[in-house]
Order: sequence, then structure tokens, then C-alpha cells
Amino acid sequence: MTLDPKNISRTVRTKNWTIHCNEVGAGHPLVLLHGGGPGATGWSNYAPNIEALSKHFRVIAPDMPGWGDSDAVDYTTLDHVQVATELLDALGIDKAAFVGNSMGGHNSIRLAAERPDRVSHLITMGPPVQMGPFLFGAGGGPSEGLKIMYQAYADASPQVMKRLVEIMVYDKARFASPELIQQRSEGALRRPEHLRNVVAAGIKAPIPIWIDTRKVRDITAPALLIHGRDDRVVSFESTLFLAAHIANARAVLINRCGHWAQLEHADEFNRLVTDFVLNN
Repeated sequence: MTLDPKNISRTVRTKNWTIHCNEVGAGHPLVLLHGGGPGATGWSNYAPNIEALSKHFRVIAPDMPGWGDSDAVDYTTLDHVQVATELLDALGIDKAAFVGNSMGGHNSIRLAAERPDRVSHLITMGPPVQMGPFLFGAGGGPSEGLKIMYQAYADASPQVMKRLVEIMVYDKARFASPELIQQRSEGALRRPEHLRNVVAAGIKAPIPIWIDTRKVRDITAPALLIHGRDDRVVSFESTLFLAAHIANARAVLINRCGHWAQLEHADEFNRLVTDFVLNN
């Protein structure tokens, strides 16, 4: 990887927020939405993907308000769909392909259902959805990964972040590197107001507005649903549910893969996304 995030960094002022983005490339716009963990940013979630995808697309990887170098927010009232819509408006984009991991996947699903005029393609990796009485799959309640994620918001030290990163991936020896753990811890601790605001919001954070799953059937954009079979944060049952209800959807279940498919299987992920957007 030769791309330096400092060279593709920009700040975008929308109607209500100041949003930091990494942007590079030309062509059809591809918006990469990160997950909801402490230290998450557009760059930290998609560092292995941005350069490869930018060979084909205009890639935009924002730090959502409440994360990274973007504005602090009240997580109890944050509307992620409004954020995404305002970002497109500020960038002069009518319609974009949305790629979302975890929280970003949920936000992309809700955007595709509620604002189909703004979404050309929907790509998700490990998105949480509320399926009936169950939060993220059989058994209900937060998964072991989500429990550790909330602990890391209260204590983003390298020791706790190590537990979080290790539960996010299948191959801990290869992908839960000391460098990544330190990067995520330092990134989270650099903006302590973000951490405090999540803790203050409690269960309302980081997704205060959930999609009504009955609206999933309204999604008309072609959808590529990627999920790690070994995901310990969000069960792959959520992707099976989505594949059964989105009319133009296909699901890819990857073995030996945790919650960060775009990291653990970067080359395959980049090929899947490129082919899907270019040919659908």
C-alpha cells in the first residue's frame, strides 16, 4: 500500500456537520461507511481497500460525526441517513454506491430503503439488523463482540482494544497486529469527547435510529451482502435475512473470516466490489 491518508484528506461542511473524509479516484462515486467501534474512521476501516478501489471509482471514506476528525455529536439523536444525504449534497453527488461495514452496513441499508434515489448499489459486510424480537440473531441481546466494544468505549486502552481487535477477526495471529491495536487505541483516545458521548448515550449508541425491517423489501438497488462465517460480532443470520427480503440481492459467505471481511480478505473483497459495481 503506497497511499498516504494525509494526501487524500479533506474536510467537508454540510448543512449541520463538519465531516472529515479521505477522497481519491475518479468515476462512479463509492462511499465507504465505517463501523461503530471506538477508534473507527473511514481510513482505519478501509485502509486495505481504498487504493485498489480508487483505480475504478471516486472513493469517499468519511469519518461519520461522532468518530475520527469529524464533529462530536449527541448519539441519542444522531440520524445517520441525514448525515449521508447531507454529505452527498455537499459533494455534489446525486447517487452513489454505498459500502458499509457493521454500523455502516446498517446505515447503508436504511439509506437504500428510505432514500432509494441516492443509492445506486448497496454493499454490506456484517450489518446488524433487528430481526423480530432478536437483536442480532438467535438468542437476542448483544453479542460477545458488542459487549467488548462497549467496554472499549469506557476504556480504550491498548489492553482492552487488544481484546476488541482480536474478536473482530478470525486470524488473530495475522490481523490483530500490535500496530493495528495501538492505532485504534490512539485514534480513540485522541478524541475523548467521542468516547464520553457514547458512554453517556448508553444503549442508544451508536445506532439510535434502526430501520424498520419491513422496509427492507422496498430496497430496489442491487445488493451485494458479504459476511464472515466466523463473525462473533454480528451473526451471518442477519445477511441471510437480508438476502431473503431484498429483491435484487446476492450473498457471499466467506469462511475463515470474522467481522472485518474487507481487512481479512481484502483482495477478494476488492474484486467482488469492483465487479459488482461495474457490472450491475
